[in-house]
Amino acid sequence: MKPLSKIIDRVGKWGVKWSLWPPHLVTACCGVEFAHAFASVYDAERFGMLPMGSLRQSNIIVIEGTMTMKMAKFLKYIWDQMPEPKYVIAMGACAIKGGVFYGSYHMVPASKVVPVHGYVSGCPPTPEALLKSVKELQEEISHAK
Repeated sequence: MKPLSKIIDRVGKWGVKWSLWPPHLVTACCGVEFAHAFASVYDAERFGMLPMGSLRQSNIIVIEGTMTMKMAKFLKYIWDQMPEPKYVIAMGACAIKGGVFYGSYHMVPASKVVPVHGYVSGCPPTPEALLKSVKELQEEISHAK
């Protein structure tokens, strides 16, 4: 028989896995694809993702596009205020490496600001790619120690 603490931990991971609440943090054109992932065709809500209005009440940030140095300060500020456990998905070529702005003085990859748990490649990335990244993150949450 499993100790009660292990059962509670397992139930907690299950709850986090199926309760990812991303805010709509649009910094570039990837926001359109993010919105499509919640439309009737893809319906991200059936995978446990429900868009949240407030960054401070969410547990996952999906960075959708370009991250400038000015925006990075505010992202880090909000990241520090989010409740644990918290996750980040970098969506699109701009969020991952700078995309068409690569090498520009004002750009910073998302991974240099906050820890990134999943990447969605493409320019623009497809809703299917976002949902695949969400499923991978959910598996990571389930198997975390």
